[in-house]
Amino acid sequence: MDLWRAPLNSRQVWFWAFAPIVGSLAGLLYAQIFDVEAFSAAIRGAFVGAPILLYERGNVLSRWRDAIRKAATPFFIVATIATYVLMILVGNAAAGTVLHHLFGYMRTAREAMALSESGLVYALVVSALVTFVFRVRDLIGPSLFTSLLLGRYHRPTKEERIFLFLDVSGSTHFADRHGDLETQAYLGQIFSALALPVRRSQGSIDDYIGDMALVTWPMHRGMRDAACLRCVFDFAAVLKHQAPMWLARFGQVPEFRAVLHCGWVVTAEIGLERHKIAYFGDVVNTTGRLESLSKTLGEPVLVSGDFLDSIRELPLDLAAENLGFHAMRGRNEPLEVSAIRLRAKNSSGV
Repeated sequence: MDLWRAPLNSRQVWFWAFAPIVGSLAGLLYAQIFDVEAFSAAIRGAFVGAPILLYERGNVLSRWRDAIRKAATPFFIVATIATYVLMILVGNAAAGTVLHHLFGYMRTAREAMALSESGLVYALVVSALVTFVFRVRDLIGPSLFTSLLLGRYHRPTKEERIFLFLDVSGSTHFADRHGDLETQAYLGQIFSALALPVRRSQGSIDDYIGDMALVTWPMHRGMRDAACLRCVFDFAAVLKHQAPMWLARFGQVPEFRAVLHCGWVVTAEIGLERHKIAYFGDVVNTTGRLESLSKTLGEPVLVSGDFLDSIRELPLDLAAENLGFHAMRGRNEPLEVSAIRLRAKNSSGV
């Protein structure tokens, strides 16, 4: 499958080193609470905590993790805790082996690998807490969860952002033929497929509006290595690769229109009983107008001139075709737009 995979970035490499440290700190906390030897508790914490953190980050067992995240919350909780228990037992056994053979801990490896009742209870309580936190994060979105937790937008903030409006083509016609329930299943499957390309590009799915997904990036993150454009074509590659599944399940392979625009917006946390991060400014409205224009022009991927100027250099696999200036409702000045397409490969495959 020819996916647009972003290269392994420094944040991902850093997390592989960071996860054992967090696990060790959890082990030291256990040592303080239950008055046990700190060194062995830290080693056990590293071996038990690191796999769980890497699992939640999507670095290990990612297919299993993605599968149960799609399930109903009760099944998700049971399956996640069961996964944690397995990781706890295996991690503790590995830690006991290291402690015995390298540091002479306990008389036998079997004794060193044994998990105390207090250790199991502590690990399960921490795991249940982690499960709850990550489920809430999944329900409201990782970016929104972090922003609300840190109070990042408690006061309105002006920032540069990239907006992607991704609209599922033909969903109304699909609903006429299959009904509303099947249409919701269809859209749900499409948006689930979108999640991985967005995560790879370090974007955020901020909202779903009918058959459209709103994805955003901070300017510096979305423009780095053209991550926001890579997201769009990565998603197209995913749908193409999964074509047999879509045909068997829904009788058609999804198609979509994507428009991208960027600029300054005011970002703010709004609401009381239900908090939400909202964006205010002409950029959001213009992106919506672009989405309507893409239908008229029949272009699946459309970007504004401002976006193209900001990205400076397109990846070699992509080409832009200038479609000229177009009047936009609500704007005094016409907006320059371009279509983005994959370059045709020559006979040598280049």
